[in-house]
Amino acid sequence: MLRTARLAPLHGYRQMGVSARLAVGGATLLALAVLVGLISLSVGPVHIPASHVAWVVLSAMGFDVAEFGRTEQLVIEQIRLPRIIVGASVGMALGVSGATMQGLFRNPMADPGIIGVSAGGALGAVVAIATGVSGLFFLALPLAAFAGALAAAFLVYGIAAVGGHFSMATLLLAGVAVNAFLGAMVSAIIIFLPDNELLREVLFWLAGGLDARAWEHVRIATPLIVASTAVLLVMARELNLLMLGDDEARSMGVRVGLTRGVLLATAALATGAAVAVSGTIAFVGLVTPHLLRLVMGPDNRVLIPMSALGGAVFVVAADTVARMVIQPAEIRVGILTAFVGAPFFIALLIKNKRRVYSL
Repeated sequence: MLRTARLAPLHGYRQMGVSARLAVGGATLLALAVLVGLISLSVGPVHIPASHVAWVVLSAMGFDVAEFGRTEQLVIEQIRLPRIIVGASVGMALGVSGATMQGLFRNPMADPGIIGVSAGGALGAVVAIATGVSGLFFLALPLAAFAGALAAAFLVYGIAAVGGHFSMATLLLAGVAVNAFLGAMVSAIIIFLPDNELLREVLFWLAGGLDARAWEHVRIATPLIVASTAVLLVMARELNLLMLGDDEARSMGVRVGLTRGVLLATAALATGAAVAVSGTIAFVGLVTPHLLRLVMGPDNRVLIPMSALGGAVFVVAADTVARMVIQPAEIRVGILTAFVGAPFFIALLIKNKRRVYSL
């Protein structure tokens, strides 16, 4: 009786139409995103009052507002704002990619790293650091990570499509094998690195973080992530049909092979762009869609946009906490999301182990 009473609000929410659920869920998550963003802009080694943060933001938008310090303006516009935008973009990419992978595999345990994207990005970045390529120019490291991520994704997909017959089971197994192989290559490079500074840089990148993110990182990652998210939003209906099975999807007019390939490639593109500017940040793509699915249902027309917002809130909030815990130093965001995400996800699995994953 008590359990039924507690679940009644969620059941009522799920009975709403798609537009109503998008409006309610979107308004809630947007409000939360604005709140988390303002807090993140305010806190740090240089504390800036919330009112000054609002004035700086309004001034940047062209409004004539009260005066504020030049130092406060520089800290917000050149240090914290690009970092927050990169964090929100990374969270958005991991959230929508996780929701897409879970839908394609019809498995709430799937995540963006399942097709080797994260491992490929890690290898590309580690090779760039170990060879000194990362020091050639400012964006060499993220570009190397992005190239590695996409190469790994295409390799896994190519293995699954050998012989002209694509298999999701083969894709999953190929992803496991390629992830293990690329991880072994990363470990081998780390073992043979002769320079402790290079080793420290590699380990910092592998832990995932948003420190020193600048407007250049925003320009290289955010457009790709926004475009990928838009494509996945447009294809949400097709993803719903694929979750019913290939035969059912074909009977509804879906070109299964082409649609699945586009969805996988788009999710890989978004994840690759995220890994390129943040390193490996765990559990965002796994926990965020799963938690939102419990609240909002599995309809991808709602789940994908909500996962984008939820992932953005999660990463920005985690980065804010990571900056504050051990000032003036900071914890790597990937470490914090793993510390929080792993036990939370285990508890979620135990609590909802009887839940059926279905439309």
